[in-house]
Amino acid sequence: MTIDWSWIGDHTDDLTSLTLSHLQAAMTAVFFGLVISLPLAVLAHRVRPLRGFLLGLSNVLFTIPSIAIFVLLLPVSGLTRTTTVIGLTVYTLVVLLRNTVEGLDSVPAKTKEAAKAMGTRPLRTLLTVELPLALPVIMAGVRIATVMSISLVSVATYIGDGGLGQLFTDGFQRDFPTPVIVGVVLTILLAVVADALLVALQYVLTPWRRRRA
Repeated sequence: MTIDWSWIGDHTDDLTSLTLSHLQAAMTAVFFGLVISLPLAVLAHRVRPLRGFLLGLSNVLFTIPSIAIFVLLLPVSGLTRTTTVIGLTVYTLVVLLRNTVEGLDSVPAKTKEAAKAMGTRPLRTLLTVELPLALPVIMAGVRIATVMSISLVSVATYIGDGGLGQLFTDGFQRDFPTPVIVGVVLTILLAVVADALLVALQYVLTPWRRRRA
């Protein structure tokens, strides 16, 4: 299997555009996944009877095949980027919701009691004590959700989107391996770079862990 390097040089602009589109879809889904999962995780953490229901619901959604989710969304949002983002967001929830709940559970009870004894209101305790201490576990979920979303964007090719996934379709249809190889390499690079940036972000956001180390 050989690579046509001239094809890569002739399609640099297209590759750049597809890569940015791919990354935008994945990161938008992770963002909305966080927006949805954070309040749900706090609710599941505080109201124990809801914990099993919310985590179970997210697990059920995760079992739906990705193509099926996109097809089910077509009557609602059509062949648009919105369909891609909604589908990917659904898949991020199972990871983000569970990790956020586990992160909040990992905060020592004595720490929360100390904040309460100092007169800190529950909302402020959540924002300044619980979430920061839960951040490493939450970020682990964000990293998994990001890599997963980047890998799943290509599936949206079946609804006319898909970012780098369009290279796979093009290569298979023409029996031309170069676009397929390039698409795989760029997808892997996106996942590796995104994960590295999230590790760096976590390092910046958790200075107390550096001091302890």
